[in-house]
Amino acid sequence: MRKSRAKKRILLPDPKFNDTMVTRFVNSLMYDGKKSLAYNIFYKALELVEKKATEEPGLETWRKAMNNVMPSVEVKARRVGGSTFQIPTEIPPRRRLAVGMQWMISYARKRNEKSMAEKLAAEILAASRSEGAAVKKKEDTHKMAEANKAFSHFKV
Repeated sequence: MRKSRAKKRILLPDPKFNDTMVTRFVNSLMYDGKKSLAYNIFYKALELVEKKATEEPGLETWRKAMNNVMPSVEVKARRVGGSTFQIPTEIPPRRRLAVGMQWMISYARKRNEKSMAEKLAAEILAASRSEGAAVKKKEDTHKMAEANKAFSHFKV
């Protein structure tokens, strides 16, 4: 690698919950630099989650959903002798969080509810109950890693 690795930027915590994980989620939810709109969507989604699931606060339900979505292994393609192998690798914690957030947001956008807040709330509720498209994506990734465990001795 010619260049040195980029420095990790320090994120400011969000204004309502004082949590940097929420800020990361909102940053990946944001389009065209419209951060206040992304915050409004996220907070509205958490309010909807609290209305639908009354047993715990919306932020705790979201954290539970994120833990259910974050993968622990992934497969990376590697060419060895003319053929491509899918090699299972452990995921570092920052990437686990980033991949889980990307999956949850992308599958929330594909849902059929009216507003983005409703879509996100539905995906959070589904993920907190260990169902929904984002959790299925995690399970599929884990199955693929399990199926290709024989190739784990190759270095990525």
